[in-house]
Amino acid sequence: MNKLEPFKNLVEAFNNLPGVGEKSALKLAYYIVTNGSYDGLKLSHAIESAVESIHRCIRCHNLSEDELCHICSDESRDSSKICLVESAKDILTIEKLGQYNGLFYVLSDIDSFDLTHLRDALKGVEEIIFAFAPSIASDTMMLYLESQLEDMNLKFTKIAQGVPTGVSLENIDTLSLARAIEDRVSI
Repeated sequence: MNKLEPFKNLVEAFNNLPGVGEKSALKLAYYIVTNGSYDGLKLSHAIESAVESIHRCIRCHNLSEDELCHICSDESRDSSKICLVESAKDILTIEKLGQYNGLFYVLSDIDSFDLTHLRDALKGVEEIIFAFAPSIASDTMMLYLESQLEDMNLKFTKIAQGVPTGVSLENIDTLSLARAIEDRVSI
């Protein structure tokens, strides 16, 4: 009776990753155990290293190996603008465009949101750019934040429409996203 439990566990581990279905998980696991012992060990080491060394930036919640991420510690960035995003993946997407040189702040969950922390991050900021995928929840979040931060005399803008409703920023073509950021509007 051959259960191949380690193989089944590997398939399940791949299947738990976002965007990896059962067939892809099986294909990846099969490759790793039959053709890719070096690739498998390399992947294993890369995952272990990333999990051990990458954490959230203490200022903006971006991914970082240090207390401050490379964006927060870059003094050449325009600190008068801060772009609020839903995840650190959105920062990577916007940074690839090479058009935005301000700061970022990740607002991943309203339930664990710390308004005091955001207010500290906004010191010296003149404009908040909301770069959220359009949705009712995003609109609600923007209205809530505007009301909570109205005493700070900030300009509130959001990325321009053209970003389809319900689509995450990582799935939008770079030209549409670049134009949406460039043509952001006051709210």
